[in-house]
Amino acid sequence: MPTRRPAAIIFAAGLAVVAAGTAGLLLTRHSTPALRPVAAGVAALPAPTGPIVAPPQSAQPAPVASPVSLTIPPIGVKTQLITLGLAVHGALQVPSSTSIAGWYTGSPRPGAVGSAIIVGHIDSLTGPGVFYRLSELRHGDDVYIKRADGTTAEFRVTSVQTYLKDQFPTQTVYGPTPDAELRLITCGGAFDPATGHYLSNIVVYATEVT
Repeated sequence: MPTRRPAAIIFAAGLAVVAAGTAGLLLTRHSTPALRPVAAGVAALPAPTGPIVAPPQSAQPAPVASPVSLTIPPIGVKTQLITLGLAVHGALQVPSSTSIAGWYTGSPRPGAVGSAIIVGHIDSLTGPGVFYRLSELRHGDDVYIKRADGTTAEFRVTSVQTYLKDQFPTQTVYGPTPDAELRLITCGGAFDPATGHYLSNIVVYATEVT
């Protein structure tokens, strides 16, 4: 989606562009990049081609509550979380505002086994978006998610990766994991003025601290 510097379900490549005024979901690695205009049309984040959660276990842990907010101290993020589903044509919905992030309800709740997926915009014509500084995260940084029951799940960043959208590793990002993990996703890389989209996605990988 246009932003600034991020049986089987198939999403089209890239993150979706939202209503006028939003520039895109993801963050580029330029320190002071120019804000991009909204691109026409919709580009969707690649989707899993298989299960997004780990196979059932004989002894299932107690379910965790839904996420309600996200805090990332190293990059100054503090946002409520909305819920996201699938849009038309099977694309992943994205937040209608650049100032808030969203949790994809087709993924596990943060703290449950599997890869919880949270996406956010990088910027708009009016300024930086919620994930404007996402690419600045580094190994060992902490991410906190407050849940509806008042509990907080703490995650620690293990890796920050940039992928060309036509080479997005769906299985790596969405595939089953043996423990509770988190994926923060936005756009990044070079911006293509011809299409109005960034050419890459930024993905932050994090594992729950227990």
